[in-house]
Amino acid sequence: MARVALVTGGQRGIGAAISEGLKAAGRTVVASYAGNDAAAAAFTERTGIPCMKFDVSDYEQCAAAVQKIEAEYGPIEILVNNAGITRDGTMKRLTRKMWEEVIDTNLGSCYNLCKLVWDGMTARKFGRIVNIGSINGQAGQYGQVNYAAAKSGIHGFTKALAQEGARANITVNAIAPGYVDTEMVRAVPPEVLEKIVARIPVGRLGRAEDIARGVVFLTADEAEFITGSTLSINGGQHMY
Repeated sequence: MARVALVTGGQRGIGAAISEGLKAAGRTVVASYAGNDAAAAAFTERTGIPCMKFDVSDYEQCAAAVQKIEAEYGPIEILVNNAGITRDGTMKRLTRKMWEEVIDTNLGSCYNLCKLVWDGMTARKFGRIVNIGSINGQAGQYGQVNYAAAKSGIHGFTKALAQEGARANITVNAIAPGYVDTEMVRAVPPEVLEKIVARIPVGRLGRAEDIARGVVFLTADEAEFITGSTLSINGGQHMY
């Protein structure tokens, strides 16, 4: 039976490429989304991947969704925490609400979903978790204190949880994408985007498929000796 994978934020941008990549690798994939019903329906029609609407920052909604997914498709053995939002602003303009929304969605969701699938993975002695961080969680970014803090937290969360899961054959890894050619990045003013690309040694923006290939690799059954790692996929923009 195909392993069941849940990809949060899995029907747009990087998440869509991850969902499609995992399906192509033989997984049964469910993609979560937050609010765009039309986009979710179009994605399902195009790919055959079912979408489920729930707020990843809300623990009770996550619990209900996990219960429904496992009842319909089987136990979740692969979890990709990809959902994320931005509420950018310098500290002068950064409100408590902007802070909490980003921390709760980008980092809190990792706790919510990992907590809910952890006991099952432990009992079955198998699990693959990939948390999507960011180059800006590694290097920081002006005007993104909340986003950088959440993504940096994901990297620490990953390393700590990997130690707990190792003996149960649960791997926990992170991917830190650089600037990827998504709808959000395409909204950046052209003159700013040109400067960003100029700082990428390979000379281009990333593609969503670049990130998806990393997820497929890290979630393979054979990837059991890779855990607690952060895979930077950024075209060489940030090396450490």
